[in-house]
Amino acid sequence: MASLFKKKDTWYLSVCYKRKRKSKSLNTKDRKVAIGLKPSMEIQLLQEVMGIRKSNAQLTFSELVDRFLKAPHQWAKSTRDLYRYVLTSHANNKPLPTNPSSRATHIRQINTCWKWGYKNDLVSEMHLIPGVTKCESRLRTYTSCELNLIFTGIKDDRFNSFVRFAYYTGARSGEIRSISRDCILDDSLIVRGKTGRRMVKLNTQAKEIVHNIDEPWDYSKEYVSHKFKSEVRRMEIKNARFHDLRRTFGLNLIKQGMSIYKVSKLLGHKSVRTTEQHYAPLLTVEIEDFVL
Repeated sequence: MASLFKKKDTWYLSVCYKRKRKSKSLNTKDRKVAIGLKPSMEIQLLQEVMGIRKSNAQLTFSELVDRFLKAPHQWAKSTRDLYRYVLTSHANNKPLPTNPSSRATHIRQINTCWKWGYKNDLVSEMHLIPGVTKCESRLRTYTSCELNLIFTGIKDDRFNSFVRFAYYTGARSGEIRSISRDCILDDSLIVRGKTGRRMVKLNTQAKEIVHNIDEPWDYSKEYVSHKFKSEVRRMEIKNARFHDLRRTFGLNLIKQGMSIYKVSKLLGHKSVRTTEQHYAPLLTVEIEDFVL
């Protein structure tokens, strides 16, 4: 017989066999996750109680995370930072996000860590979290009216220039926040991006902005996100995120007739395939009515 119980906000599983009882932490505060883990963990605990399986000494999840993050991985800095945030949050028993996309990312990265530990004989069992690990791509883009409202409605001149520069270049928030004066060239700038160092093309509008600012923007990631959401909320623009500027940049270039190859280069994608995967659903929506 097996039962779930909660202790100090963390879910545990307890099994009993011939008056022998064994309990184990499921390392989660989420009841749905605990229910999903119950079947596999119940079998493992019963095998240990019955003497079929020996309980091997193993690393705690916090120790596993430390080993995992220190191991050599071919990650960009942003990827490493995301892994560190997700895994540390889980090790500290923080609940999974409610946002479907964020939740899927957390589940995928936590499970990746467990699988790595099991493959390298650091843990004898994996506490894989059930659930969706991939979500549909976000398709939100801005209309020309929404863009005009954003560009004219943000009264903070410095932040306004940051937002317009993001749209005119299609650069990521982190890439723009990483630039310094010596990275700015005549027709381009050098940034540290998701895929490493890359060149960002400056069109006439972007050059006018970057060559007229006193100093490059030194905003934090959190400030940009919160400030932008606050501004668009005031303008009553629904379901709007800062990264949607980048998606709108790419879509508008494709609609103007630019090749997917050139758009891919401007966005800094590793391959054209990545660009196609992101924009194919958007282009399908844009197809006008036709008769066969």
